[in-house]
Amino acid sequence: MEDPENLSQPGDGSLKEACGVFGIFVPGRKVSSLVYDGLYALQHRGQESAGMAVSDGEAVTVYKDMGLVPNVFDERTLTALPGDLAIGHTRYSTTGASTWRNAQPIFRSMGQAGFALGHNGNLTNTAQLSEDLGMLPGLAASDSDVIGELIARNYHQGQPTVPTHAEEGLVGSLLRVLPRLSGAFSLVLMDEQRVIGVRDPNGFRPLCLGSLDDGWVLASESPALDVVGASFNREVDPGEMVVIDSSGVRSYRPFPASSVDPRLCIFEFVYFARPDARLYGVEVHGARRRMGALLAEVAPVEADVVMGVPDSGVPAAEGYARASGIPYGQGLVKNRYIGRTFISPDQTQRERSVRRKLNPLREAIEGKRLIVVDDSIVRGTTTAAMVAMLREAGAAEVHLRVSSPPYVWPCHYGIDTPDREHLLAAGRSLEEIRELLGADSVAYLGLEALMEATGAPKAGFCNACLTGDYPVAVPLKIGKTVLEGTLAKRSVPLAGASAP
Repeated sequence: MEDPENLSQPGDGSLKEACGVFGIFVPGRKVSSLVYDGLYALQHRGQESAGMAVSDGEAVTVYKDMGLVPNVFDERTLTALPGDLAIGHTRYSTTGASTWRNAQPIFRSMGQAGFALGHNGNLTNTAQLSEDLGMLPGLAASDSDVIGELIARNYHQGQPTVPTHAEEGLVGSLLRVLPRLSGAFSLVLMDEQRVIGVRDPNGFRPLCLGSLDDGWVLASESPALDVVGASFNREVDPGEMVVIDSSGVRSYRPFPASSVDPRLCIFEFVYFARPDARLYGVEVHGARRRMGALLAEVAPVEADVVMGVPDSGVPAAEGYARASGIPYGQGLVKNRYIGRTFISPDQTQRERSVRRKLNPLREAIEGKRLIVVDDSIVRGTTTAAMVAMLREAGAAEVHLRVSSPPYVWPCHYGIDTPDREHLLAAGRSLEEIRELLGADSVAYLGLEALMEATGAPKAGFCNACLTGDYPVAVPLKIGKTVLEGTLAKRSVPLAGASAP
């Protein structure tokens, strides 16, 4: 969700986030507790705020607040949210303002009972859409608000032109609005009668469909289906809109066929998704282990112990250890009640949170040559502090191994990353990176090996943060003028990106 007054550009740390969305319809059954469980399973995708919208067939009730899922909802709250149809949302913490206004689902009072919307992703044409709507600067809190406003204003504009199931209300409005959106958006929506899931034509953000004996479920990741007892049915296709109501499930294709080009974010495999999630039919945990094994092949080094940076670096470390024959061991303890430092609101808090988050196991570290495997290095703040901690704990050597390529370009499709000049690897050689981090050696996995490790190398991925190849035009802000185009790429050689 993007702040329309702070559009992405080189050197701009604007509001970008990846969230978790959930939707469910189980006729005749109260579903608020199932939404709670689904959101809890998606907590890793959003730790700033949580909310749900529930319908009893006549009214739509929205409840949301700042905080983690168990802080926002309790038994009393869930009891007060009756209904058999609902959506839910967990919001990702960002560098932008953290306010209740930005919590989701958002709500618009249209039709019989209104509609609610939850959004995972980031539009790239927010400014143009806002201008088309005649919205004054600051009127919309996010691109999700702009989507909601577009849907509301198109709610009563006659029937859409579709081959079958010509409908009015929320479905008809979506069929008119969706082709106007550009960028990344996996949406869940609802009114008093139906739940709807939408995935943008590139499928940047995940969304899957599951079934219960008596109902249907939509979720960002498959573990949220598991926790509510639903069976995985399939992934929602890029460019598809799924409508769930009392008649079952039906599918629409509201986008031009020429615009459909699957580009799932590669960082869903590297970092964001839970290890037990399935993407492109592949379990993420196995893919991360393969990343580590391939990293051991291209970047070997003599050492005594292989350790992973918890949590997402651990599977790659296991793969590295198995492939290298070097014993795997634990060297860092993670405080599991601390959120990801990658998404802490500002630099000072990120630096302070490293020590709150990780603590070394001194007896396992002292006098040892360590291979420390992490999934990625973005700013480098956490990594440099971690290396210093390991040395203070007595490590003889610290060799960093990263199970993805250097992160050198900002994301404009829904991940909170800083502007390019604050990305550690942008414009720096491998030796410069090593010196800044204080390690004995640093090595990254190459892009080709990363794609191979996913187990679905030809399925279609966005790797713009690694290559600067943006599949969808991103906004450039020059003074007060916003232009649509791709960022001008600078050639930034990184010698020895796969080996020290």
